[in-house]
Amino acid sequence: MTPKGASALEVTLSVPREDDELTDRLVDASLLMELQEREEVNTQDVVASARADYQRLLTVLYKQAYYAPVVRIRLDGREAADLSPVAPIGDVRRAVIRVEPGPAFRFGRAAIAPVAGGTELPEEFAPGHVAGVDVLKDAASAGVDGWRAIGHAKADVAGQEITARHKAHRLDAAIRLAPGPRLRFGQLRVEGNEDVRASRIRAIAGLPSGETYSPKELDRATERLRRTGAFNVATLREAEEIGPNDTLDITAQISEAPKRRFSFGAEVSSTEGIGLSTMWMHRNLFGGAERLRLEGEVTGIDGDAGGMNYRAKARFERPATFQPDMDLYLETEIEDKDEDIYNARSYTLGAGIKHWASEHRTFEYGVGYRYAETTNAFGSNTYSMLTTPLKAIYDYRDNKLDAKSGYYAEASLLPFVSLRGTENGVRTNLDLRAYKSVGAEDGITFAARAQLGSVIGPSLAETPADFLFYSGGGGTVRGQPYQSLAVDLGGGNFVGGRSFLGLSGEIRVDATEKISVVGFYDAGYIGAEDFPDGSSGDWHSGAGLGLRYKTGIGPVRLDVGVPVTGPGSNSGFEVYIGIGQAF
Repeated sequence: MTPKGASALEVTLSVPREDDELTDRLVDASLLMELQEREEVNTQDVVASARADYQRLLTVLYKQAYYAPVVRIRLDGREAADLSPVAPIGDVRRAVIRVEPGPAFRFGRAAIAPVAGGTELPEEFAPGHVAGVDVLKDAASAGVDGWRAIGHAKADVAGQEITARHKAHRLDAAIRLAPGPRLRFGQLRVEGNEDVRASRIRAIAGLPSGETYSPKELDRATERLRRTGAFNVATLREAEEIGPNDTLDITAQISEAPKRRFSFGAEVSSTEGIGLSTMWMHRNLFGGAERLRLEGEVTGIDGDAGGMNYRAKARFERPATFQPDMDLYLETEIEDKDEDIYNARSYTLGAGIKHWASEHRTFEYGVGYRYAETTNAFGSNTYSMLTTPLKAIYDYRDNKLDAKSGYYAEASLLPFVSLRGTENGVRTNLDLRAYKSVGAEDGITFAARAQLGSVIGPSLAETPADFLFYSGGGGTVRGQPYQSLAVDLGGGNFVGGRSFLGLSGEIRVDATEKISVVGFYDAGYIGAEDFPDGSSGDWHSGAGLGLRYKTGIGPVRLDVGVPVTGPGSNSGFEVYIGIGQAF
């Protein structure tokens, strides 16, 4: 049934001057413009929306520094401000909005005081600049933040004097700040926790009680709690009142996440076969947000390159060990690889520290033991060694699952001391990635990757078979068969190289909101020398096209690659399916 007084509504909005940006902002703010999209509207809704539009449109104009505007809204020729929102007036079929902005005001005087040293005020908050309301708000916020940054947590705006000089089209603004006393962090109180002990929450947050208040320290404490994965919500709230001796207590509001988490993954390659992985995690093992992560992986199922490979790993992590930004880890791993070129069964045991140096930088250092039985073209070998793994990660990507800008750098160093079966040495890996987007809404993304690997110390024959490098496949050169590039010993015998260099480039173009098209080119080098200088190795390359379908857990990836140059250049095409970008 059609409500009484319902009809279609025609709305027009006019601005005398040609200013498309201002017109668009006014259209977006108008409730009447929204009603026009409906097939039927109620008269009372039209009147109420029109009366609300006066303030909504004025708000837009003030933000753009138009302080002497005229706004007229007529409903079937009658001024909306004169109509009662409840009195019956019959159907309304036409609404006309006319906005006369008038001149834009500029600052005559722009003052704010007192200002803390080092405060960066908006450049627009100065005489002669357009005096929009947002500029005033930004200046006041910057002034308050400047004081908070040096410990004055209760800094606030004490008052403001705003004078509009209409004849001169000038706005004089004077903002007074009240810094308040310089405060120190007081106690950290914990609310909402159930299974994670309050003492451990305080240790993880690492809030420096007794030291000068700092918003950055508050943000770092919040991030430490969130990255444990033990909490759905972890927010730090400042007390309303200042405590004794100019201290400020903080309350941690906690909502704990489910203790257990399970995940499953799969990848498919036309030569490498099917790879399946699973993970189970307990996020609060002993009541201190300790994590136990169990992983299992099977690869090479129904593949053409070697047999099936198995891997099982367990890793225990305890956050805030030694200091708030250091996590202790203990891990063990068993792996069985059955490849065309070599076989290896290995066992590792390790312990170390993961240091969160900042939001973007992490470092790992530890000690470990490794035992393996290997077979390759040089024969069978059993080796054992002590290791001191080191790793540094710099992650400045805008999105870890689907980066459009920024860069990623990971460097790992594995010095090892032989106990049997090999010589002392060091294995290194470097992975560099960079991203740049251009075009409308950053719809075209250029992605580049460089990989470098090296084994220094043992000769090629003495190097453990599973420490050597290979190229070809989804992680190195797409289009080339898996591990198809190695060192040729002659007589049909091949082994991995002591050096590896990989180069990859992609162009990702958004075709729709969900689908993107990708073109890629990869190249790889394997050499017998300990550094890839081209003296004893070979190159190969591959290229192809791919599709990406964006989901909430990352893009689903389909790549089809063909060989371009190298030993396997006549091997046909390869297909790769997985979750996430190739790099």
